[in-house]
Amino acid sequence: MEKIATHPGTVTQVASGTVTVQMRVSSACATCEAHAKCGFADSKDKTVEVQTADWQRYSPGDHVTVIIQSGNGFKAVLIAYVMPGLLLLGSFVAFYLMHLGDGLTALLSLLVVGLYGLILYLLRDKLQKKFTFRLKREE
Repeated sequence: MEKIATHPGTVTQVASGTVTVQMRVSSACATCEAHAKCGFADSKDKTVEVQTADWQRYSPGDHVTVIIQSGNGFKAVLIAYVMPGLLLLGSFVAFYLMHLGDGLTALLSLLVVGLYGLILYLLRDKLQKKFTFRLKREE
């Protein structure tokens, strides 16, 4: 059975096939009793667009729960943080071993990561289909 993560939120906008939800996302330490003293607690408002066939059921102001499959979080971390880091490090070492000079090595390594970002941008529709959210209406 696949684990899920849930976040409560409020519908802010409804359009054809899409429900926009604003959520208050807190770091793990935000629930600690001492979070006000240490200053490490983090809490932010996040907005997500949820593609759903029953979008007509929702209206602005509705309280909903956004359901996210937890396996998607791991994939997102790989795509957004691990892969660019590995590309940057790997390309830097490869260009350095080619004796291109420090400045050119750094520039080319950054261009490799920029190209990766461009590829992600071009594949955004395909990626969006893999990272899906579901909604559950709060009764």
